[in-house]
Amino acid sequence: MTINLTMLGQLISFVLFVLFCMKFVWPPITQILRERQAALAEGLEKAAAAEKQLEEANNVAEAELDDAKKQSAELIAQARNRASQIVEEAKTTAQEEADRIKVGAQAEIDQEINQARESLRSEVSVLAIEGAEKILESSVDRQAHEQMLQKIAARL
Repeated sequence: MTINLTMLGQLISFVLFVLFCMKFVWPPITQILRERQAALAEGLEKAAAAEKQLEEANNVAEAELDDAKKQSAELIAQARNRASQIVEEAKTTAQEEADRIKVGAQAEIDQEINQARESLRSEVSVLAIEGAEKILESSVDRQAHEQMLQKIAARL
């Protein structure tokens, strides 16, 4: 193999090309690669931080959800207790009203019984006077007999 001038020219051109590339092409490319590597590393760090924040946010959300469930359970229990109290108060009020109505009805019944007794007494006295008149077939002094019948009716 003979080294001739063409090969020597190509070797010099190649060396100059390599030197040119090392001086002007490689530094910007390596700089871009370093920046890209730094950006990727920063992106990965941010992604890890975001994932950690997401996990923390999920934990906070779960805790708040648990608190909300507890509060809603407490509110439901309070509502049930209040409903029971209202029902008991209504029962008590209804019982008091029923007792009041019974007392009023009993007083009305007693009054009607007394009125019925009085009317029966007066009717009995009239019937007794009429019966005595028919038996005696004479007129009986009504006023004297009425006093006597009132005494008898008072005993009844």
